[in-house]
Amino acid sequence: MIQVTDLQKQFKTLRKKEGAAGGLRTLLSRDYQVKEAVGGISFAIEPGEFVGYIGPNGAGKSTTIKMLAGILHPTSGTVSICGMSPHRERRRVTRRLGVLFGQRTGLWWDLPVKDSYDILAAMYGQDNRVKETRLAQLSELLALGEFIDTPVRKLSLGQRMRADIAAALLHDPDILFLDEPTIGLDMIAKRSIRNFLKQINCELGKTILLTTHDMDDIEQLCKRVMVINHGKLGFDGSIDRLRSRIGLPTKIRVCYASQVPPCGSLPDTRLQLISQEGRTLTISCNREELSAMEALRLLEQLGIIEDVHMEEPDFEDIVHQIY
Repeated sequence: MIQVTDLQKQFKTLRKKEGAAGGLRTLLSRDYQVKEAVGGISFAIEPGEFVGYIGPNGAGKSTTIKMLAGILHPTSGTVSICGMSPHRERRRVTRRLGVLFGQRTGLWWDLPVKDSYDILAAMYGQDNRVKETRLAQLSELLALGEFIDTPVRKLSLGQRMRADIAAALLHDPDILFLDEPTIGLDMIAKRSIRNFLKQINCELGKTILLTTHDMDDIEQLCKRVMVINHGKLGFDGSIDRLRSRIGLPTKIRVCYASQVPPCGSLPDTRLQLISQEGRTLTISCNREELSAMEALRLLEQLGIIEDVHMEEPDFEDIVHQIY
């Protein structure tokens, strides 16, 4: 569905001159500095995948999305969307794409939401009957009815985001590029949008590429994650594989049937004591070195285990290790 090969984007800017006449000298200068925003990344996304694309600010996420959508032209490398180039066949490709930039609306600010949809449908050459049917489906899924006649400027952030998602889906695209779709939203609005994205991915088979700084979005929505930093792709795989690659410890809290003596040392050096409170021990272990069952068998040497609670590493901590 999406094929990216050795994609690179460089931005060239005039190098600023210092001094009283620096502005004029900069204007007349031909001395440029080159910044590499994306540095030769390659990946493929299959139909129906929900992929998280994450990285720190300035890593190259939005630049990549804009090149995939045909908004920016790459310095080198190739992009194929459904077998087409978004730069040479942009009109055909845009019919297969829905794009949402969370910090920028695609709706007309002073018009009622419905009028924006009428304009977008006309731009895509959508028949009025098809548009009304599609809009009725989206209105039911996203609860647009409560604000569809309201000017965009009067919407809350959560309402505007739902309206923008509907706009991106109005022409029924196969692929969605979502750049920070839950930014600034409260928990209720985030939950509503996440549930909707899950539904269109699982039930309608939409292929989705999501960029976000919200690690809950990634954990709850994506089966695959790509990590970019300084324009380079540092990781591409499942969240579980990312956890195992970093090797952050799993915490195991064990409650014994009776008091255990103070633990100066544990039965195995691969177990690390975090705390001991009464009958409860909290230990950590690297699951790549020691399985959960092996850890429990070792801990049974200290007494009869009554209860066990396991806590995986926080995903945000894992991602910070990659950065």
